[in-house]
Amino acid sequence: MSESKKPNENNSISEKSAVALREEAVLKFWQENKIFAKSLEQTAGGREFVFYDGPPFATGTPHYGHIVAGTIKDAIPRFETMRGCFVRRRWGWDCHGLPVENLIEKKLDLKSKKDIEEYGVEKFNRAAREVVLEYVDDWKIIIPRLGRFADMENDYRTMDSTYTETVMQIFKRLHDKNLIYEGYKSMQICPRCETTLSNFEVGLGYKDITDISVTVKFELVDEPGTFVLAWTTTPWTLPGNVALAVSPEIEYVKLKVKSEKLKVGEVETYILAKARVEQVLVGEEYEVVEEFKGKDLIGKSYKPVFDYYAKDETLKNRTNGWKIVGADFVTTLDGTGVVHIAPAFGEDDMALGQKANLPFIQHVSMDGRFKSEVTDWAGELVKPKS
Repeated sequence: MSESKKPNENNSISEKSAVALREEAVLKFWQENKIFAKSLEQTAGGREFVFYDGPPFATGTPHYGHIVAGTIKDAIPRFETMRGCFVRRRWGWDCHGLPVENLIEKKLDLKSKKDIEEYGVEKFNRAAREVVLEYVDDWKIIIPRLGRFADMENDYRTMDSTYTETVMQIFKRLHDKNLIYEGYKSMQICPRCETTLSNFEVGLGYKDITDISVTVKFELVDEPGTFVLAWTTTPWTLPGNVALAVSPEIEYVKLKVKSEKLKVGEVETYILAKARVEQVLVGEEYEVVEEFKGKDLIGKSYKPVFDYYAKDETLKNRTNGWKIVGADFVTTLDGTGVVHIAPAFGEDDMALGQKANLPFIQHVSMDGRFKSEVTDWAGELVKPKS
């Protein structure tokens, strides 16, 4: 246990604890005697142990999140070194990605991707290169203070041409072995910078908000006046709808409904999960016409709510679109027991779209606005900032 800290009359710390002094003494001993370098000399003939360490950004100083990960990254190479392995532990810097881009955009007062293009990509890259290693000297002080052995003088940088060439060479070797394929993946997009976001980057701005949801009526082609009800919290994805998903073994019902929302004497027929009727049709007068399993709905066609793309005869897999399909992720925990499927906007949707060979409709541009094909709202933000 460390000694008590002794505040002076101004409540500042006048003495360092015994632990702090001991740590400084050990660090000084390591540095003056070049202990890390000697450990490399002693194991130079041993089996090489390669430790892949994701390099940090140098656009800010280390924070508490680096302590645990850094300690683990130090402990494993130390263990292998004690076993006689040669572990270089060469430090690196990640010079790419949103952190440095955001830094430059703020510095140059650039608000969007269009602003960057007008400023000039070459000039933007040059500005980024000048600041990307701004905090390197701080890292060189702090990382050793954490007790970590690393070669921070002979560092590599992802912006170096040699690094880029190596990455391309590795990629080509993988391609030559037929280990590279082209495909799609559902990813979060930043509409301001028009690029994909990692889960980490999305989490940085995470917050709970109250959002809108809608229950949509999809009319069956062979049963005019009969509507399958689907609930969605992303109504802006409806122009990209190409299917409705039901659970094959869930019980569904067909109901005749008299609603105050309809004209006097008018009756509509709805289909939804039996377990969700009371929650969906609160206060409505209805009569159960038929009960059946979800599998009995599979294959039925319905009229698209928006036909911007349904009329396009060149659309791939168009004949498979706007039909009811089965999916094991459909539940009755909320909604109607029917899920609206837009393969371009969700991991489950995309996987189901690929499995069922559904059309793939991307009706939103990278800047978060409806494309020109969506004539009713062309150019408008699909999800304005709240």
